[in-house]
Amino acid sequence: MYSQKQPNGKYRFYESYEDYMTGKIKYVSCTLDSNSKKNQKEAFVILQNKIEQIYANTLTQKPKNISMSKLVELYLISQKQTVKLSTYNRNCHSCNTLIAIIGAETNVNRLSAAYIQKQLLDTGKEPGTLNEHLVRLKALLRWGYKHDLIQSLDFLNKLERFKDVPHRVKIEDKFIESSDLALLISGMKVDTWIDLTKFLALSGLRFGEAAALLFDDVDIKNRVIHVTKNYDYINHVTTSPKTLTSLRDVYMQDELAVLCRKLKAASFATFAMQDMNAQKLLFCDSNGEHIKYYAYNKYFRENTLRVLGKAYTVHSLRHTHASLLLEQGVDVDSISRRLGHSDSAVTREIYLHITKKKQNQENLKIKELKLIAQ
Repeated sequence: MYSQKQPNGKYRFYESYEDYMTGKIKYVSCTLDSNSKKNQKEAFVILQNKIEQIYANTLTQKPKNISMSKLVELYLISQKQTVKLSTYNRNCHSCNTLIAIIGAETNVNRLSAAYIQKQLLDTGKEPGTLNEHLVRLKALLRWGYKHDLIQSLDFLNKLERFKDVPHRVKIEDKFIESSDLALLISGMKVDTWIDLTKFLALSGLRFGEAAALLFDDVDIKNRVIHVTKNYDYINHVTTSPKTLTSLRDVYMQDELAVLCRKLKAASFATFAMQDMNAQKLLFCDSNGEHIKYYAYNKYFRENTLRVLGKAYTVHSLRHTHASLLLEQGVDVDSISRRLGHSDSAVTREIYLHITKKKQNQENLKIKELKLIAQ
């Protein structure tokens, strides 16, 4: 680093760096009031940060010396520009965990299958959790290889999933039976959460999809709910739906249409008292703001535990909707389209469960029949 005095009496500091793409020497600079020792130290930090930012913006580092923390830094810069905020925040959390496991200063070009396996095992975590970390790590390393930050991934195929002891969740725990749903609703006391519970069970919408609905998204005349957006309750922003198939129109059966008329009337009364420029949400709190997921989820879990003896998640209402339709004879493909996904293993699992239950009921009816009089 060197400095030059400027006509105005201030000092401009310069530092050189090698342009990785061209190999040519370039310079960065900054101007401070004097050439004191303090300012020299400050200039050094400023210029080093500028150089690091240049490398970060071009996503180019000399592969042989890139650390785990630097790889993550560059990866997250790319992620912030290409994925949703909710996905970015999730990836930030995952990457920070990986840095702690692999080591911030570890040279990623010296990684081996044996080293990675040891670091993962040393955490003492369950095999299922280790497998999740392994999936994230492989995605990160493949990104680094794709962007010429990692020289080789030959070791990656040697990394196999850890043997996990599966704890199969009973399919009955993923949805609420129709009789239990009626019992649950009758036992709930808060009108807002009662209406939301009914709506989710009758429509199959995700919480975020329901929370994002505007007054005009519910077309009573044509009996259609237009699902075009999703409310990210973690980052408090409205985004596009989860997938392309999530963009859909949900038909309102009679029971749902009656509920939606009630909801629109209540919503209209609420935003009539608010600022005319405020967004007209179908579900909102007393201030016209988005309903709070954590408040509802807490209430829902507490009430399912109290009334049904088992705590269910809010997402179980989506599976409940599928089960209610299956019981009425609606086919799996129609339900998948209504739910907004091309395929659902859970829906098919529910279908098999309900089919088996019906078969058992039919067998019980036939069991003691006397068909030939004696």
